[in-house]
Amino acid sequence: MTSSNVASGADQAAKAPEIVMYTSAICPYCVAAKNFLKSKGQTWTEIRIDLDPAQREIMMARARRTSVPQIFIGDTHVGGYDDMIALHRAGGLEPLLSPQ
Repeated sequence: MTSSNVASGADQAAKAPEIVMYTSAICPYCVAAKNFLKSKGQTWTEIRIDLDPAQREIMMARARRTSVPQIFIGDTHVGGYDDMIALHRAGGLEPLLSPQ
């Protein structure tokens, strides 16, 4: 008897959550956040709110903040650079970055 609920090996592979970062061109904290994530071997989707005002509105609705960067890992709003570093120091960042 076979089951349609049995996933293939490729389907069973854990997938790391998507990282989305809202940024602007003249933001030193955005650069620091990208450098930190790069040092962790992470990739992310960057959304430049200075180039797309509609994305700024979306960011403000999602994060309830107006400053950049605003970082999301999966569905979790991490916050800005300082928030991400504080989470890392508290041991809470790596579990968010782990494949699910």
